[in-house]
Amino acid sequence: MGIFQTTTSRSSSEKDENDASGTKVISTPYGGRLSYTLPCGNGLHVHLKDIEFVQNRKRWSQVMCMYYLLGWRLYRKHFICQHLHPEDGTKILGRLETEKKNTYILTLDGDIEFQPSAVILLIDRLRRYPKVGAACGRIHPVGLGPMVWYQKFEYAVSHWLHKTSEHVLGCVLCTPGCFSLFRAAALMDNNVLKKYTMKPTTALEHLQYDQGEDRWLCLLLLQQGWRIEYCAASDSYTNTPREFEEFFNQRRRWDPSKIANIIELLGNGFETSRKNPSVSRPFLLYQILYLMANLLGPATVCSLSAVALSFFTGWDYNSCLIISVILPIIYLIFCYMTTPDTQIRVTAFLTVVYTLAMTGGVFAAFGMMISDGTLVSPIGIFITSLVLLYFISALLHPTETSLAIYGFIYLLCIPAASMLQPIYSLANLHITSWGTRETRPKQQNGSSQNDQHLRYQRGRWHFECTIRCQKAQHPTKGTFKKINETDEDTEKLELPVENCWLSELKKTTLFTEDSLEEDESLFWSELIQAYLKPLSEDKYYLKTIKKELLSLRNKVG
Repeated sequence: MGIFQTTTSRSSSEKDENDASGTKVISTPYGGRLSYTLPCGNGLHVHLKDIEFVQNRKRWSQVMCMYYLLGWRLYRKHFICQHLHPEDGTKILGRLETEKKNTYILTLDGDIEFQPSAVILLIDRLRRYPKVGAACGRIHPVGLGPMVWYQKFEYAVSHWLHKTSEHVLGCVLCTPGCFSLFRAAALMDNNVLKKYTMKPTTALEHLQYDQGEDRWLCLLLLQQGWRIEYCAASDSYTNTPREFEEFFNQRRRWDPSKIANIIELLGNGFETSRKNPSVSRPFLLYQILYLMANLLGPATVCSLSAVALSFFTGWDYNSCLIISVILPIIYLIFCYMTTPDTQIRVTAFLTVVYTLAMTGGVFAAFGMMISDGTLVSPIGIFITSLVLLYFISALLHPTETSLAIYGFIYLLCIPAASMLQPIYSLANLHITSWGTRETRPKQQNGSSQNDQHLRYQRGRWHFECTIRCQKAQHPTKGTFKKINETDEDTEKLELPVENCWLSELKKTTLFTEDSLEEDESLFWSELIQAYLKPLSEDKYYLKTIKKELLSLRNKVG
């Protein structure tokens, strides 16, 4: 996994050194680093971690990055100055506190697109309000296809209504990691970054810590008194899941972690409210109502299905309600007894069924209103209120009014999103895989390898070849092993060393091999030993965690 870091303020000697070398390939205790010199003297550092040396998963990459930027780059120089000039210790500590307040970390996904003005808007928000610890902007899904169209309106509704409500009533509960800005002083506060490095010991902690790390980090900030804000004018664009299976696996991670973090917030709500003025009682009441709406989603869908079935068949409502409940129960039992692949296929089929049923429900609502001459019916009130709510919200956002076109798809998919999705997430609560962007592109037209995937593998091989050559000169640091590599890939991509770009770079003055300073190398070794050391494949531990997750799933079910 790669972590990108830019530097702008460097000493003249450091600048001359980097300008002379151009590009550096550095062997590090966590894997490798590429250092580039950009125009105007700016530096770009790409940190690539090896999961043999440091823990896998996104949260540990964030821990690695934040401890390096805040603990090494920011804190270390003031710590050294304080020891060199003890008489100026008070001034040095005051300067450190000022820099902590005025230093920001921008978190991005690899596929995010944004303009500089979007970042400036977030920076202005943090500069204006000292107690704002983080800020997020408006996320726009990009792409084509029914799944992307659904998510375009889903994201729009979430920002129009949910994030705006949180911002007005209290503060935003979650800043998405794909595009957010954090204040260094907030991350370095007591029980924030330190607690963020905790390893899960129970099933619930695993869901909260590793399946929804962005929400957990924001919750830690709230509990320490920091405010999180939403800036609607800061736009960014990201790729969202385009396949049905990838979408459901993404929500399988999001839904349980969302509920777990809301429950923890409500459990310590009054204590957090005393420490954080932004966590007001109306805000806590809103979170309670939001949690209830999520938990009552399946029951609401069954009730609406019974009304539609009663309208079209003329049967008694109670009989229709029993029929509408039977199918979700069968689906729940099916999900508990079959593999995830089979569940996805059945879920896709039921999504089509419920979408058609929702279409019938819409016509049933209009039929009831026409035949009875009144809007007072359960399904009529539900459909009419939703349509008016979304339509008015779209009109209040003129630049995004066109997204209302996708509102019809979103409306028809409400049964799948409110009932099938929670059941699928519950039944697969014990699965700990990431679920998205892990599979390789499928072979097309009988080709032996997808061209795009092959280019990616070759590009990755080139860098790993560089690291292996670097570590060959330093055998004490171990060998670099390719991530997620199979023997088959090794055979296909085992190119001659003289053909890789390493040999070409060695012929120029733009490439130099370098090593870390002793102090920085010691810092990384201590950090890895304290927090980032890979967990041993303890079969008993893995079996215990899986057993606890299964037990938690059965209790919730």
